[in-house]
Amino acid sequence: MTAIAGGRVTASSTSSYYGIIRAWLILVALMVVGMVVLGGATRLTGSGLSITEWKPIRGTIPPLSDADWAAEFERYKQIPQYVKLNLGMSLDEFKFIYWWEWTHRLVGRLIGFVFFVPMLVFWLKGWLTRELTWKLVGLLALGGSQGALGWWMVASGLADRTEVSQYRLAMHLTLACVIFLAITWVASSLADRRDGGVLPGLARAIAFGLVPLVVAQIFMGGLVAGLRAGLSYNTWPLMDGHFLPTLGNLYIMAPSWVNHFENVLTVQFQHRMVAYLIVILALIQGFVALRQGSGAARSRAVLITLIALAQAGIGIMTLLLVVPLWSAILHQLAGVILLAAVTVHAQRLTAGTERLAQPGSSGSPV
Repeated sequence: MTAIAGGRVTASSTSSYYGIIRAWLILVALMVVGMVVLGGATRLTGSGLSITEWKPIRGTIPPLSDADWAAEFERYKQIPQYVKLNLGMSLDEFKFIYWWEWTHRLVGRLIGFVFFVPMLVFWLKGWLTRELTWKLVGLLALGGSQGALGWWMVASGLADRTEVSQYRLAMHLTLACVIFLAITWVASSLADRRDGGVLPGLARAIAFGLVPLVVAQIFMGGLVAGLRAGLSYNTWPLMDGHFLPTLGNLYIMAPSWVNHFENVLTVQFQHRMVAYLIVILALIQGFVALRQGSGAARSRAVLITLIALAQAGIGIMTLLLVVPLWSAILHQLAGVILLAAVTVHAQRLTAGTERLAQPGSSGSPV
């Protein structure tokens, strides 16, 4: 039974409400993970420019007749990617890339629906505090901006390029992961259980530092994907014959800052170096946690170490195999799993034994 006193949800009902809301947020987070993986597959199959128009409503319906398919294919033939890369492509080959992109966009719309409708229901039922309501509204706004950013990314490849801009691709991927991070953080804050255990100062500092560092690494991975930089320098641990390439090659472009975004060698090199940094920090945190930490905090630190090592191994394998589709997708998925682990770890350390303000207590319901 819903326990309400004077229009306020009482503390006795909070646990079950928060359990439902948390389960819903976890579902949405998992859908975002699927979206990220699907987006990676869409990129790797060269499918991202197959749909040349943005129709938020009508776009949910794919071509249903031969005439519809012919019209869609004709629109694709007008862009540089077809003219310069796929000239002579058959209709069946076009359908293959079209279905990847259409599915990617459909899942994005589905995530918006799965998020907005339950949120509205929870709000109408009075299950949300004002604080939690604003957090959810912020998440909804981020999701909407992701759709707009996705089209802005696609538009960059429709006129003068055969592929989308690596800048916009990296931004699109990073925003998706920021959305995932935010959803995961809020869901973690609604957990009923109180985590015991402590971490010493160094391990705590690393725990908080890993969150933005993993996000930055994902952005760099987006640049690698956008430039197809993983198809070059497929050796490890040496790169271009050196562990540290010469400065002349790393900064061959002018102005020098451009190399960090457009020089294939530099982009891949910095992605490698940040990966090493993440692994080193994760190892230090895990070592310190094992020696001086306790409880769930120590377990999470050790888990992060194992995930970071696995992700590094997958990245090396992907590079040496020259980026096969299955390995590249696995690498992207492992990156998101690592982001989830460091996010939950940091949130639990931040919250301690506290939770979000609960309806019927210090928080004001909406």
